Amino acid sequence: MVAKLKAHYGSGIREANTYLGQNYIIVETSIVSELLQVLRDQEQFDYCVDVTAVHYPQREKQFDVIWILYSFQRNERIRVKTTIADGESAPSAVPAWPAANWLEREVYDMFGIRFDGHPNLKRILLPDGWKGHPLRKDYGIIEQDQEWVKINLGIESGQ
Repeated sequence: MVAKLKAHYGSGIREANTYLGQNYIIVETSIVSELLQVLRDQEQFDYCVDVTAVHYPQREKQFDVIWILYSFQRNERIRVKTTIADGESAPSAVPAWPAANWLEREVYDMFGIRFDGHPNLKRILLPDGWKGHPLRKDYGIIEQDQEWVKINLGIESGQ
């Protein structure tokens, strides 16, 4: 499968490997949308297990965005990863897997990553007025919590 994808996408697939028995491919952001569709339609990865991210504030492209896919037919899992800079967006997987809707909303809520083509990208866990994104490594949770509690609940935070 990987050889076929590399032949089709060339340098768009930067790395393909297995780590601890888990297959992963690192790809250019420009091919993610098409690649996810190919993995679903041609390679039988019919279930989007998760969409997540990792923040590396010291890098130029600070975020890894990761789609974890599963094929029931093949009993196989694959991770598709791309890197984006702060302020850049990733393509939405909702057209391929409608259940990715809530997964992408969580990534947006926790990391601030936008997904192009998402039908309703808004916070899912935190209130609409919440400032910042708590899973970024540079996020000051104590300060944010104290401010939000004081403004919205009218009391001093117990932090």
